[in-house]
This record gives sequence, C-alpha cells and structure tokens, in this order.
Amino acid sequence: MPFHQFLLDNQRELLEQTLEHIGLTCLSLALAALIAVPAGIWITRHPRWSGPVLGLTGIFQTIPSLALLGFLIPILGIGLKPAIFALFIYALLPILRNTYTGINNVDDSVKEAATGMGMTPRQVLTKVELPLALPVIFAGLRTATVINVGVATLAAYIGAGGLGEFIFGGIALNNSNMILAGALLAALLAIVFDQLLALLQRMPLRRMLRRTWRIGMLLPVLAVLYFVPQWWSNGLSAGFEPEFVGRPDGYPALVKTYGLQLRTVVLSSALMYRAVQAGNVDLISGYSTDGRIRAYDLAVLEDDKNAFPPYFCTPIIRSELLQAHPEIGEALNLLAGKISDSTMTALNYRVDFGQEKPEDVARSFLESLGLWRPDRSQGGRKLVIGSKIFTEQYILAQLFAQLINGYTDFDTDLKTGLGGTKICFDALREGSIDLYPEYTGTGFLVILSPPDAVVNTLIADGPALYDYTAEAFRQQYNITWLAPLGFNNTYALMMRRAAAQRLGVLKISDLTGR
Repeated sequence: MPFHQFLLDNQRELLEQTLEHIGLTCLSLALAALIAVPAGIWITRHPRWSGPVLGLTGIFQTIPSLALLGFLIPILGIGLKPAIFALFIYALLPILRNTYTGINNVDDSVKEAATGMGMTPRQVLTKVELPLALPVIFAGLRTATVINVGVATLAAYIGAGGLGEFIFGGIALNNSNMILAGALLAALLAIVFDQLLALLQRMPLRRMLRRTWRIGMLLPVLAVLYFVPQWWSNGLSAGFEPEFVGRPDGYPALVKTYGLQLRTVVLSSALMYRAVQAGNVDLISGYSTDGRIRAYDLAVLEDDKNAFPPYFCTPIIRSELLQAHPEIGEALNLLAGKISDSTMTALNYRVDFGQEKPEDVARSFLESLGLWRPDRSQGGRKLVIGSKIFTEQYILAQLFAQLINGYTDFDTDLKTGLGGTKICFDALREGSIDLYPEYTGTGFLVILSPPDAVVNTLIADGPALYDYTAEAFRQQYNITWLAPLGFNNTYALMMRRAAAQRLGVLKISDLTGR
C-alpha cells in the first residue's frame, strides 16, 4: 500500500495517538519546569547543594527508560501515571542544569551594579539574572522537549498510548508504513515544539511570561478534558501487546469472530502478566505454552469459535544454506515432533520462575531425549541463530545451537532478543541471521498475508496451513520451513482465575456484552 494511502486510511488513529503524544509531552514538561526552574534558582543561592542535586538528577537521566517504566508499574500501575512520571524525571536534568548554569554565568559586575542601585535580592533575580539567563534556560527546555518527544514513544509499552503504538506495532507486524508514520510524526512534533519554544523565546520578556503563564494554566484543563474520560471508562479492560492489536489473527479476529468491544491498552509482552496479576487490566493476550500462566494462576479462556489459527513452531532457514549443508537440517529435524504443548510450558516455567538459564534447560531436555552431544565445532564456520524477545524463543535458539554444535562442524553465534516478527524475518532475508524459530500462523497471516478466501479455507487446518506456508516461503523468499517441533503455541485470552470464576467466564464467547 502506498504511504499516502496508509495515512488516509488511518488518519483517525494517527490523530488520536498524536494528541496522546502531545498530552504526555506537554504535561511532563510543565511539571518538570515547575520543579526544575525553582530548584535551579535555589541551588545558585545554596552552592554546596548544587553537586548532590545535579548528581541525583543526572543519575535519574541514566536509568534506561524501559527499566524505569517497568519499575514504576508496581507503584503507579499502567497507563498515564507512570508514563508522565517517567517523562517528568527525564526532563528534569536539562532544565535544572541550564537554569543553574545560566544564572551562575551572569556577570558579577552586573549584579553588583544592580545591588548598588538599591535593588533587593529578589529584584536582582527577576529583573537582572533571569532575563540574562533566559536564553540558556530556554535551551534546556528545548533539549528536554526533544528528549521527551522521543522517550514518549516508549509509553505505548505500558498502555499510555502515543505514537509508539504505531512504531512498535509496525515492527511486530512487518509493516513499514506503520513504523514510518509513527516515526515521522514524532520527529515532526519534536521540530514543531522546538520552533514554538524558539518563537516564545524571541518575544519581549513581559509578553513571553504572560503567554507562558496562560499555556501553563491551560495544560491541566486540557488534561482533564482528554485524559480523565479514559481513566473513568467502564467495561472490561484488556492489555494486549502491539503485535496482537494489529495482527489479523489477534484482536481483529476476536472482534470479527465474537463481536468483542473491549477497552484495550497496549503493553509490552514482558509487562502484560504483571499488569493482570496486579489488577491493572482484566484480560491479557498470551501464548498457550507460556510458563507464566501457571505461575500467575491464570485461566485460559476457551476459543470456542476458533478465532485463532494453529501456531506450530518450526525452524526456518535460508534455502541456499540448507542445500549446501543438508546436515544442518538433519540435526534440527532430530527435534521434529519431540516437544509437546505441556513440555514447552514446563521448559518456559523453569526459565521464567525456576531462575534456570535457557542454555541449561535446553541441555537437560536434549539429554532427557538422548540427543545431546559435546560440541564438535572446534571453532569452525559460524552459523547465526536468531530469536524473538520472549522466553520460549531463547530456549529454542539454545536447542538449535546445541544440536548444530553437536551434530555438525559448524560453530554457532546467537542473536537473541531481536524483537518482533519483522526484525527477525528481515534479518533472515538479508543474511544477518541464518535461521530462527517461527510459527505457522505468524508466517501465514503476518508475513504472507494471503487473500481472505485462502485464510478462510486453511485457518482451522493445521497440516494444510503448514504446507501452504512452507511452499509459499520457498517460492517467494527462498526460505525453507523444516519439520514442526510438535507444540502448538497458539494465541490465548487469559484472566485471573479468581476473577474468571467470580464472573462465570470460561470461554471467550462469555465475554460478549460485558
């Protein structure tokens, strides 16, 4: 689809997410300025505190944004509150440091002259120091603005909305138009905000202060009008990862098959389970073999109308490599049909909650099958194995690596945690990786995107879907699907078991009308 047509087809969603992005950025910046500017003035009057205060805000700035968001969820829940607080933290340092630097750099002789004219310390600050320091303070505001526009894209991972939903959804869905739309709009917002602040800076001081005060008073009103209705909306809430929201076999399939209209928020897959356990959302999407189902005592709702297709896991590999070295396929096919759904769930549980390393779990499983062999590669040619960014894929990558090391002369290099489907598939096509574990439903619907007539014919027929997908990949991409490993890691809808029992929800159709 042409990019301009994508923008026209999704203009409503893009407008909503742009407004969310603006709201997150403006509110966090306003809060940061209200704290950082007075704090910067204060430490110019108390120099011995400047080191600790600037050092502390500098430490905040170095915390990885995703780590900070994850840490805030148990305290503030998901959604707007942790996102705004995190953005507020990141905006503090540039504003605080520039306020402190700007005032400190005012020439002492100018301040002495003002004092000699009879000005009070407060008048020296407001009539001399602040006006002269204003360019430096505004430079800090502009820096904080650009930082926050970029960091705000990550708010989509915790259900706070914004343009990150398009960016991460596009990465997960192999959709370049989605990535480009979100990224371009975020970049445009950064430029617009920066130029608006530059325009405000060039105004006469009194006029600039009046405009700044009016904008500061308007922001809370806009926040109430825009965000509060979201906080008080009714109905069951659902936390879905970006890929599930946009994939035709994800939430759209639930809407089409069951007529569900849930109040949804977008969350990273790593945070969904914590969110449902804490009661921040009522439902989450997940995978049927995930070890966290058992650990968090979740009820998997029966897909009684077959909205989700089969997801049989299979190693996929570049065909020219397999033709040149068939021993790679022979080694990997030793796992064909050996991993059941319950086995994969148990392996995932051992890593997620048993605190075992994926490589140790993989080795013990191969040993239990009598398939493990010592590494015979002896530093031979490297074979690069990729994986997506969840536990099951880490384990599968280790299984593939240990089989290849033990049964071929190849050495292996693991590139795990590559993100969504698009990143792994593009890396395989361009030769950055040689193979990775993929799922038939994902290959069929997300990568191939066949016509509806084909989808309706094959969606419930696992073997036929595999045959169609394998042949299409061979012809279109010169990629080979090896034999399926045995387990079907299909999508699933989950609730806390206690909540499901209280509401009498056993299957997805029971959610209709709630």
